[in-house]
Amino acid sequence: MKASSSVSGPWWRYGHVWLVISGPAIVVVAGLVTAWIAVRNADPVLAEDYYRRGIEINKTLAHDKARMPALQGRNHAATPP
Repeated sequence: MKASSSVSGPWWRYGHVWLVISGPAIVVVAGLVTAWIAVRNADPVLAEDYYRRGIEINKTLAHDKARMPALQGRNHAATPP
């Protein structure tokens, strides 16, 4: 009887090895790119009076909502039947 001996080549010659390695490698590269973008483009610091500005914006929006029925009525009256 003859024993079958299979000689395998080096690991880098098999495609499935590269398929397994490429997934984590792509994730590491994407993480480094994301970290670089986060460090390079830092978020702006909030203004000291951010709360007061927000209250003013809300008042402006509430004022615009109060005028909304009048604007709708005016626009509806201007449209032909």
